[in-house]
Amino acid sequence: MPERTVFQSLTQRHVVTLPQHSTVWEAACVMTKAKSSNVLITDSSGSMLGILTERDLITRVLAKAMNPQSTHVSAVMTPNPQTIGPDMKVAEAVLMMIERGFRHLPIVSSSNKTLGVFSVADAMPREIGDAVSLAEFNDQVNDALG
Repeated sequence: MPERTVFQSLTQRHVVTLPQHSTVWEAACVMTKAKSSNVLITDSSGSMLGILTERDLITRVLAKAMNPQSTHVSAVMTPNPQTIGPDMKVAEAVLMMIERGFRHLPIVSSSNKTLGVFSVADAMPREIGDAVSLAEFNDQVNDALG
């Protein structure tokens, strides 16, 4: 079976966005309505400034007792998130997520258009297994090289 690309694996191709002046409460409402675990934060021209995820809502807002109705998304988002191209193989993307602690990777075209957001939920068990094997191999090589 040929290895899928991240764009081929997307289960949700609709990109959820909000302007940087939106509140966390607005973001949570939009994410809930769209059944999305993330929202991309954009400037007035539509350029991506950051990403806000469910995990961010828990660790950066709720755990710190911030008021979601007065906290702006720009204060708690991950700014300038790592992005990937649509042709990246799923196992490579999952490996990147494992190594860097990400759960979401925006997919951006060569013309800088956001095509979707890849999450580990978009990967198949075999692809996750391949990525874990690559991560273990990388750790062994790094240990051997000192």
